[in-house]
Amino acid sequence: MRVAMIGSGYVGLVSGACFADFGHVVTCVDLDLAKVEALQKGKIPIFEPGLEELVVNNAKDGRLAFTTDLTAAVGKAEAVFIAVGTPSRRGDGHADLSYVYAAARSIAAAMQGFTVVVTKSTVPVGTGDEVERIIREERPDADFAVVSNPEFLREGAAITDFKRPDRIVVGTDNARARDVMSELYRPLFLNRSPILFTSRRTSELTKYAANAFLATKITFINEIADLCEKVGGDVQDVARGIGLDNRIGTKFLHAGPGYGGSCFPKDTLALVKTAQDAGSPLRIVEAVAAVNERRKSAMAERVITACGGSVVGKTIGLLGLAFKPNTDDMREAPSLAIVAALEEAGATVRAYDPESMAMAKPLMPTVIYCKDAYDCAEGAAALVLVTEWDEFRALDFIRLGEIMSAKVLVDLRNVYRPEDLLRRDFAYTGIGRGTI
Repeated sequence: MRVAMIGSGYVGLVSGACFADFGHVVTCVDLDLAKVEALQKGKIPIFEPGLEELVVNNAKDGRLAFTTDLTAAVGKAEAVFIAVGTPSRRGDGHADLSYVYAAARSIAAAMQGFTVVVTKSTVPVGTGDEVERIIREERPDADFAVVSNPEFLREGAAITDFKRPDRIVVGTDNARARDVMSELYRPLFLNRSPILFTSRRTSELTKYAANAFLATKITFINEIADLCEKVGGDVQDVARGIGLDNRIGTKFLHAGPGYGGSCFPKDTLALVKTAQDAGSPLRIVEAVAAVNERRKSAMAERVITACGGSVVGKTIGLLGLAFKPNTDDMREAPSLAIVAALEEAGATVRAYDPESMAMAKPLMPTVIYCKDAYDCAEGAAALVLVTEWDEFRALDFIRLGEIMSAKVLVDLRNVYRPEDLLRRDFAYTGIGRGTI
């Protein structure tokens, strides 16, 4: 099957490469000529484990191509995916759908024959209706169907998520579109991945509801962590205790500095705005978004407290900058708020991240970027573990103690056991475990 993917960002590139790996012929379209030329040379603009190999191999085998020519790509395609950005709109928090609607107009002008237009981007309820209206207005005679097919990809595990999904959600009431979507995903039937057909609006809402629920789990365990610190509990044991209940589950119950990334912050906000506009406010989600925003900046206070109440003139080392490991994504990363607050309090910040420093430098230009964890710790009054990359899980604390100005670890991911740090004469501050 011939597929056009409009947008070669994170979702478009991963989805396009995976569809090509299934055997479909995919053309990824992007207006950024420099990006297209780089992709044609096998240079990947994002870090995602396994993606470069997937792109290079499928391009070499002729199943994956990159172009700026939308007309040619769409004209040959049976299915056209819209995978463009939907950032939060400045001022009101609604999703900015201008890129989606611009793509719809371009698709309308280029499509030939029956075409399934699929919104892969995360879009509010009713967006598919507007996409359909736009295409019908541009091309009254066109033969097409608009389908919702939200992505459920975790950065750092996106290829596995695409190829072995928990479920595939497809929103359409059109029988021909349903057949096309079933054929596109047929390779996954061998894995018995369930495909859930719903109405288009239900599919759109399902994506937001899923992200809001996961964001709620994260925020809930973070607030339980705060309570543990007040009453002498251990949040990790609490998380295990509740997570072993099958009704709750163990995932997304890891206390930390708050969620970030490209999805949860903007999607919770967009869902809140949609609900308010519909006259059915989501009070829980509103609280989740507000609590998470406060939490990220509050993490700097933990560092300041661990340093005796002041960081004026002190050097603080940050291990990890990306919002999670196995990605270089800095969008809404907790490190942004932490660095800003520490610098405002008078600290000099050194930092190291295996993948995200190139992305971080324009956002945090005054930070001193280091070559590894030990370079980062040089002269530091405290070392702060912000992102739980594997290479930070077995640090040499004897060596760190020799090069730091004070033996202090602020473990915002609870990677280490407090008793192990105590044996090495380190002061330890975790999340939901107190300061030792």
